[in-house]
Amino acid sequence: MGEESQFGGIGQLPAGQTPWTVPVWVPSRHALRPRKRWFHSLSFHVCLFLLTLLTTLIVGTHIAQNYAQNIPAFDWDLSWAYFRELARHPEQLLLGMPFSFTLLAILLAHELGHYFTCRHYGIDATYPYFIAAPTLIGTLGAFIRIKSPFVNRRELFDVGIAGPIAGFVLAIPALIAAISLSRGTMPTITPDSITLGSPLAVILLTKLLRSGVNPIEVILSPVGCAAWVGLFATALNLLPVGQLDGGHILYAALGEKYCWFSRGFFLILLPLGIFRWHGWLVWAVILFLLGLRHPRVIDPEVPLGRNRMILAVVAAIMLVLTFLPTPVQIQ
Repeated sequence: MGEESQFGGIGQLPAGQTPWTVPVWVPSRHALRPRKRWFHSLSFHVCLFLLTLLTTLIVGTHIAQNYAQNIPAFDWDLSWAYFRELARHPEQLLLGMPFSFTLLAILLAHELGHYFTCRHYGIDATYPYFIAAPTLIGTLGAFIRIKSPFVNRRELFDVGIAGPIAGFVLAIPALIAAISLSRGTMPTITPDSITLGSPLAVILLTKLLRSGVNPIEVILSPVGCAAWVGLFATALNLLPVGQLDGGHILYAALGEKYCWFSRGFFLILLPLGIFRWHGWLVWAVILFLLGLRHPRVIDPEVPLGRNRMILAVVAAIMLVLTFLPTPVQIQ
């Protein structure tokens, strides 16, 4: 077999070239391919996930300690003394595993629901980006970037609904286990404590599993707290506005009529933010900056079909079960 030439031939000069012709270098196919930046690689996404694992372990440890002392799980009492104690005894982070692992499993299921549906349709999408942050739960959630347009509304619908369903399916069993094993006595309220609201899913499951126990008095374990956060994240994503999953689902189901419903629900967030929870005002600003329009669809005339319309109703029921006008109250 001939020896490969750096000029593209196999043991011979290219046609039309003499030994005295100045050769022109032609890059190979691999050289023409753009180099993949590290922050687009799988290793970068894994690093983000591991960093978020650490921050949620730190918060989860604090939640577990509060639960053991019968005080509300969430508060602002994360002092430097707490971090110094963790630095001296890092084995305490094991206490944060139930909260951290449950929460990250729900968030990962949500994003992988989107990701694998994109892969099914050949839509270009990134791996999930996890966002570690110094928040009450140790993260700002996760997201994927979709880098190619949707062909029709069916694809948009399937990608939009896959995430909330996957996260919801994981959150509900975790919540069932937490309510079944929960305490039924009111926690000791501290000055910095934060009380979680009870979405309809928690109320119904408490009445079903713990007859005679007031849902407001149930003290959720760290696993239950993570499930609660997962349900709240589901509610946020299912809001029928703009670039959220709920906006995708609503546009796929209603077509251009969706604009009126989407803008109307966006306006509802404003009085909710003023009179119930100021976080809705922040969320309204974020939605406005992201844009209230739906993603571009190449062929919007393809009908959604009966089965997907049924799933759209299921998504609406999930929103009702998880949405809270006042998610948290600060003492």
